[in-house]
Amino acid sequence: MKDTLLSHIEYPKDLRKLSPGQLPYLAQELRDFVINIVASKEGHLGASLGVIELTIALHYAFDTPNDILVWDVGHQAYPHKILTGRKKLFHTNRQLGGISGFPKRNESEYDTFGVGHSSTSISATLGMAIASKLKGDTTKQHIAVIGDASIASGMAFEGLNHAGVTDANMLIILNDNSIGIDPSVGALKEYLTKAKVGYKPKTDNIIEALNFEYFGPIDGHDLPKLLEILEKLKVIKGPKLLHIITTKGKGLKQAEENQVTYHAPGKFDAVTGDLLPKKNTGQPPKFQDVFGHTILELARENKKIIGITPAMPTGSSLKYMMEEMPDRAFDVGIAEQHAVTLAAGMATQGLVPFCTIYSTFLQRAYDQLIHDVALQNLPVIFCIDRAGLVGADGATHHGVFDIAYLNCIPNMIVAAPADEIELRNLLYTASLGLGHPIAIRYPRGRGKIVDWKIAMNKIPIGKGRCLIQQTSKTAILSTGTIGNNVITALTSIEEKVSHYHFCFIKPLDGELLKEISQKYKTIITIEDGTIKGGFGSVILDFANQHNFNNKIITLGIPDQFIHHGTTQELQEICGISVEEITNTILKTIR
Repeated sequence: MKDTLLSHIEYPKDLRKLSPGQLPYLAQELRDFVINIVASKEGHLGASLGVIELTIALHYAFDTPNDILVWDVGHQAYPHKILTGRKKLFHTNRQLGGISGFPKRNESEYDTFGVGHSSTSISATLGMAIASKLKGDTTKQHIAVIGDASIASGMAFEGLNHAGVTDANMLIILNDNSIGIDPSVGALKEYLTKAKVGYKPKTDNIIEALNFEYFGPIDGHDLPKLLEILEKLKVIKGPKLLHIITTKGKGLKQAEENQVTYHAPGKFDAVTGDLLPKKNTGQPPKFQDVFGHTILELARENKKIIGITPAMPTGSSLKYMMEEMPDRAFDVGIAEQHAVTLAAGMATQGLVPFCTIYSTFLQRAYDQLIHDVALQNLPVIFCIDRAGLVGADGATHHGVFDIAYLNCIPNMIVAAPADEIELRNLLYTASLGLGHPIAIRYPRGRGKIVDWKIAMNKIPIGKGRCLIQQTSKTAILSTGTIGNNVITALTSIEEKVSHYHFCFIKPLDGELLKEISQKYKTIITIEDGTIKGGFGSVILDFANQHNFNNKIITLGIPDQFIHHGTTQELQEICGISVEEITNTILKTIR
């Protein structure tokens, strides 16, 4: 690195040696550093560019890591990581063996709380502030940085509600840029957008009503103003909130103008900001696009169909239905619990709700799945995107637990289509009415079928099928798209092995399993979910109940959290890549 201000900064103690007048120059260098690395290495760009000045001001004004700084979600933590000892490692961000794309406690003492999902910062920071008080430490500062999309979540309000009746030494910084991944929605967003720099949103301020001292709104890119108010807030005791107005993607024209795309834009030209062209011509569509176009197709024919997503209309591709049918497709904000129970309420009135949620985010609504949907046996259709390993986002985002946490719920149908056609057929079948809730899991990324827009057919619930019938003594049982790795593996070996696809994990095709047990000596199960409680466990349980004598080998995600890397790299680590499946088969039959 050439001789710049940033080249002399490894930790916040180095930052604090600068004069306040040097900080705007550092901000430009830090912004350029983030742009140049993310342009070639990919990652979350817009959110980090929007908090450059805030990050510098926080580490300059407060004595981190002695003072505690918690970032909500963590999409915006790249500048924080660069200023806290990871500048030289930043080029490894989100890569196998490199640093995480999110704050992570075992990575740095400056990462005070591990994050990746939203709306946790207020509760965590309050817990830390109460702990400091109990320890007799009255000078330690506790700061939570949360966005306007995240603060609208129920958990954030639970934290605000509790904090407001304490005397905790706690500062919440509301980073208000009117967007999360997609534009923010809801009444609170409309309330906040009425705020202008220097003027409170209303005289009946909602934050003050919760017993917080409210400051702002101020320009979150004005470093002198940020430093001035942070110094002031350091000596004010009790819960307080600073409202700052920022621009997501600040400093990169395209990122400011197209904030959804530049949230995580992939590779782009660091000089011009233009996205680098992707060779997608003739490729199969992404699974979420198959879902998005199919639900719209179904909704045109069935006026009872409703679409619901908690803050992911673009990521889930519900945006297509929202654009054409805004009165029947809802983005409810970062509120998974509400999304699930909203769908349950609609189902009681005869509507056909499709609730599309990422696998890892559905975990946040587990009680609602059980209590509000399954217990009442309401036919809500859960379309679970990002199932399985998702790659660079790492352990907070892998959708590897859904089979295990769904399969144990009574009344729940659990399905994992092998490809885009089967996904379409499942969506169609569910739309006709099942009498039970159903969860349909599918992965992130592209499928394998280019011409997928064909007529849909009804699928028999709970039936598996044979893909390859051989006379050997070994059969492979797979569920979901990981079965494509099996198909590829079997083409590379001479030994003939049978392959069965189980679209339905629950109800399980018991008759087919009994037939398999009689034909084969060895059964290998393969899934892209956790082995503990997953598809393999279901097969083992059935085998035990029916006194099978087969040797059963289960392949899947081991009983540990899997970190970040490419999906291919992580499949190899977990033993479910094409090569690892091939090796397992060969070891088994030889």
